[in-house]
Formats: sequence, C-alpha cells, structure tokens
Amino acid sequence: MTGPGRGPAIRADGLCRSFGRKAKVVTALDGVSFEVAAGEAVALLGVNGAGKTTLIKILSTLLLPTSGHASIAGHDVVRQTKRVRAVTSVVFGGDRGLYTRLTGRDNLRFFGMLSGLGRGELRGRIEAALDLVNLTTAAGQPVETYSRGMRQRLHLAIGFLTRPQVLLLDEPTVGLDPVESDRLRNAVLAMRDEGVAILLTSHYLLDVEKLATRVLLLSGGRIRENMTLAQFVRESGHAATITIRGRGTAPDISAGQLPATVASGTVRSSGDRWEADLRLREWNGDVFHLLDKLLMAVQVDDVQVRETRLEDAFAAISAQLTA
Repeated sequence: MTGPGRGPAIRADGLCRSFGRKAKVVTALDGVSFEVAAGEAVALLGVNGAGKTTLIKILSTLLLPTSGHASIAGHDVVRQTKRVRAVTSVVFGGDRGLYTRLTGRDNLRFFGMLSGLGRGELRGRIEAALDLVNLTTAAGQPVETYSRGMRQRLHLAIGFLTRPQVLLLDEPTVGLDPVESDRLRNAVLAMRDEGVAILLTSHYLLDVEKLATRVLLLSGGRIRENMTLAQFVRESGHAATITIRGRGTAPDISAGQLPATVASGTVRSSGDRWEADLRLREWNGDVFHLLDKLLMAVQVDDVQVRETRLEDAFAAISAQLTA
C-alpha cells in the first residue's frame, strides 16, 4: 500500500456503493477507479444521479463504500478516517457548518484550535487564509452578515488553515452570482498552485473550464471517460463553428466541396437573407482557403467564430452513452 505523502493524493480502486435491499437495491457506484496527483485539479462530471456526490462523501469519510478501496494521501478512508480528515478539506454547495454570530476571523481561530494549531502559529495562518480568499476586509464582521459567496470562501479559508493535501468540492458555486463565483474560483486556483489535489463536481461547466485540467465522466455509477480537458472538448467532433450571415444568393456548401478539416456545413435561407454554419474539426490552411472562396462569391453581412465549449462536448458524449 502506498505510504502517506507518496503516490497519488487521491486513489479509488474498484469503489462500489449500493443503497436499499433485495429487489430495491440501487447501485450508485459500480467499480470506480481513478487517481488524482498532488497539484492536479480533476473535474467529476455526470448527469443527476450519476453518483458524483456519493463518491465525494466516501472520499471525505462521510459514507462507507459497499466494497472497494479508496485512500487520501495514502490513508485508507475506512480504516484511517482521522488521518484522512486531517489532510482533507471539503466544501459542499451551501453555507452550513459556520458559527454565524462569530466573526469570520473568530471562526477561523475556533476551527484552527480544534485542528490542534497553537495560538502563535494560528495568527499567521489566519491572515494568510483570509488574504487567499479575499476576506481580510470583512474578517471582523459577524458571519451572519456575510453573503452566501463570502461564507463559501470562508469554508475554503478554514480548510486552508490546516494546509490540506486534498480539497473536495461538490457544487461549490451553486447559488452564487458571477462575481462571487469568480472570487471562489480564484481562491481554489491559489490552493491548487500550492500543490493541493482537487476533485471537483459542478453543473456549472464554467467552473470546470476555469479550474480543471482533466475530466472524469461518471455515468451509471462507472467512469466512462478519463481524459484531459482539451481531449474532452475534442470529443464533440469539432473545434469551432463559423457562422456567416449575408443576403442575396446563398453560398453553395456541399459535402463534396468541403475539406477534410470541416466536419459539416449547412445553409439556411429566409427571403433574401441566408446563414451558413461550418463546423471545423481543426484550423488549417484549407479552412482559410475555403473561407476566402466563399466570402469572395457572396454578399456577407457578418462572420462569427465560436470555439467549442465544454457544454458541447458534454452533450455529445452524454448522448452517445445514452444512445
């Protein structure tokens, strides 16, 4: 078995979890295996009911697996729960678990002392944690006056006090406005840059695009895909979509005229106006040659380029898995 501080920061090996009995058994996880290295941020994606939160709860020692094994920094999540909790910080979507009548700084002091940190050591760590999550100015205010996003960031600060090796995030920006979401992401990125291993679940794919470098796709309780973020996006089948709008005679975009780097081309007309879409597998000289040919032959009003987003890839891959 890998010793503490060596090997992957997070390891799951054949994890299974079932709920219910006999004919009413529901399998949430079915042989899940993966690893996350120190300083790596991995996103766990899947539709509702895929088993994401169940997996996070097992890794954070809140739920026992039915079978299989998992470890955090080399510590078994079932047999060494205290050691796992000592090196893990968990943030669920929500703001429970704080003492709202205390100030943000007092909450940090309280949880830091519970973790065994001395007063002298706490002083410097509290200020560093507040600065990390951009809460220094509000640190003297009661938490009951904090917005939801501020409370989420205070949770991160509490986790950072003990210098965790692993950060588990389950829908961390749910209910937050764009400004608060961005602040929370910046705090998470700072922890990643400190070498913290991060496992993230989120329905907001912007969180994934901003934070993760690798994606695990969970479906039916199993890991169906394990790839880099760039590879995941390419699974949609195209790298970008070019939309050309014009008037008069529409361009002739037939499959036989398209270079291999163009996945497909469609034209829609309404009266004397038309709109053409080109889906690109990749950018190269053939694409620009095609555009030059098309744009020279027609009257163009507008050209837009939209890079393929994570939403496109997630929709495409999910459709393949459910087909």
